[in-house]
Amino acid sequence: MAKSDLQASRKDSRGGFAAVFGDPASLAAVWLLLVVIGTAGRLWQPAYHVTPMAAVGLVAGFVFGNPLVAMSVPVAALAASNLFLPAYGNIAMAAVVFAATAWPALLGFFVPGIREGRAWVWLGGAFAHSLVFFFSTNLAYWLISDDYSRSFAGLVECFTMALPFYRWMPVGDAAWTLAAVGLLRAVQAGSGVPDGGRSVPLD
Repeated sequence: MAKSDLQASRKDSRGGFAAVFGDPASLAAVWLLLVVIGTAGRLWQPAYHVTPMAAVGLVAGFVFGNPLVAMSVPVAALAASNLFLPAYGNIAMAAVVFAATAWPALLGFFVPGIREGRAWVWLGGAFAHSLVFFFSTNLAYWLISDDYSRSFAGLVECFTMALPFYRWMPVGDAAWTLAAVGLLRAVQAGSGVPDGGRSVPLD
């Protein structure tokens, strides 16, 4: 598919939502709202990791026409919430956490099933975020810290010790993402702008 065709397909797939929030002022308001939701949701209960970060990233990728702008939403929410949470203690660890948090925005931007609003694809993106975050951050911690031996047994121990923190993360990602899909669909339905049944149908 040519680049122009891909851009046209992405724009068209947003349907009524793009018509409602297509002007710069509205997009800026949506950007700020998503950052606030991500920040507040992460601070709400940081111990259980039931946060809206995956949903915020997916929605940002769906809404904004630039992947860098989309990724800036979870990055800004993470940075803002970190002002009130313990520091990572290592810049490399921080970089891994930020990357693992921001990448779902790319799914929202590039994956056709998300652009077409298929709820099961949105859920797949949410669960992918949980898995990638768990494996990447704990692998990084095992490599960077001195808490575990540099052996396969040490790696297994590191992941095993992290499982209690992961337990509720997929649940939170799924719940927030389904709520986001429902909200987007409600916005489109309330706008009165026809979307051909392609933008965020719950199928």
